[in-house]
Amino acid sequence: MSKYMQLTVRVRPYYKKGFKEAYPRVARRLGYLDEAWMEEGPSLYEIIQRLDKLLYQLEGDPPFREILLQHRGPLHKLYEDIEDQIADWHLAQADQLLYKVEDMFEEIERELGKI
Repeated sequence: MSKYMQLTVRVRPYYKKGFKEAYPRVARRLGYLDEAWMEEGPSLYEIIQRLDKLLYQLEGDPPFREILLQHRGPLHKLYEDIEDQIADWHLAQADQLLYKVEDMFEEIERELGKI
């Protein structure tokens, strides 16, 4: 690493029509906690980063909280694996893990449709 400069990799959200269009059920329920954050359209990666805090705040929405709790372990594992891949500059592998994160959020969205 340079003495005065540092390289960084950042995971940014990219939703063609916005987060609310991509994950409407998740966005609606998280919007009750922080509407401005949902308007910004957070990345799924960022949501995982804040997941424990969100779970604490979601005590008033037991069905959603329970769904997220069921996915908490695998999501945290994916987050850690992505962090490791980025740290090692294995960006293609990190990208593949991000696809798995998207798959898990698709599953969460489906489960929310059942309640």
